[in-house]
Amino acid sequence: MKKEERKHRLSLTLLVSAIVFAINLVTVALSGISVYMMIKTGVISSGNEYPSPVKSLMFMGGISLFIGACLVAIISRFSLKPVNRIVNQMNRLAAGDFKARLTLGKPINSHPTFVEVTESFNKMAEELENTELLRNDFINNFSHEFKTPIVSISGFAKLLKKGNLSEEQKRKYIDIIEEESLRFSAMATNVLNIAKVENQTILSDVTQFNLSEQLRSSILVLEGKWRSKNIDFCLDFGEHMISANEEMLKHVWINLIDNAIKFSPSGSTIDLTVNETKEHISVSVLNRGSEIPEEQKKRIFNKFYQADESHSSEGNGIGLALVKGVAELHNGSVSVSSANNVTEFTVILPKNT
Repeated sequence: MKKEERKHRLSLTLLVSAIVFAINLVTVALSGISVYMMIKTGVISSGNEYPSPVKSLMFMGGISLFIGACLVAIISRFSLKPVNRIVNQMNRLAAGDFKARLTLGKPINSHPTFVEVTESFNKMAEELENTELLRNDFINNFSHEFKTPIVSISGFAKLLKKGNLSEEQKRKYIDIIEEESLRFSAMATNVLNIAKVENQTILSDVTQFNLSEQLRSSILVLEGKWRSKNIDFCLDFGEHMISANEEMLKHVWINLIDNAIKFSPSGSTIDLTVNETKEHISVSVLNRGSEIPEEQKKRIFNKFYQADESHSSEGNGIGLALVKGVAELHNGSVSVSSANNVTEFTVILPKNT
């Protein structure tokens, strides 16, 4: 626990102790005054003699209990309001209402500890709401993307089974089945890769390799896609070495370049730039095409999220989540800028992980 947090906890403890002490003090004072007035008025006296000490203590104890119970009942109505609010909002969360937010009234909300409670609760509720959105994205997007290639493979396989097709039709249908099978395989591979990254807390298999050569190799892997759209590449980098997990980084570049090809218009150019400092290397992938709306920039790195909700373009919302996961596992980062029909993804990694 931080020093500042310990001070806040101590101040809250002292505040509660002071309130309890004040209640006890008021209770004893009122009890003493009540007993004194009863003695003066003769309510608890016997003749001209004062009551015995035991009898006075019994009266005083009884009056103290009565006054204390009344004070606690009155004060608890106000002091338990924040607790009731917390319980009510927790019940809303338990019932599935993830829009529940906690607001404590003044002056209690001015204390640092209650400010922390409010912020922690609201952050938890926001994370649960995001998780619910993620679950919906998974159901709506990912299930759709898995179903599409399966339906295509099944449909064209049935056509081949019926026969009465020309050799050209057979080759065309077989090519489609092969393409959809590879697409399905790529989705499954990305799911396995992101699961591996999320379950890995310590980076392993770190070696030193030529980053520039890996980028050029990644471009060649996707040659079929960028040639079919007549896309050209502008490579602005020399030879750069890096210490990292070679296999993981290869998935990063393939996903970013594939993403750039997907959203680039035919006949356009994709720019790859590498900048190196004393401690870091940054790789930028820039494409010219439709912009990413500002409200979607915060979500595109979430698993199974697709900016194109119509599913008119290929993709399953896993690639960018994988890029972010691998970058963070290397103690790096990934960012995106999109304006004037230009979108650029930048990955920053330490040279020596």
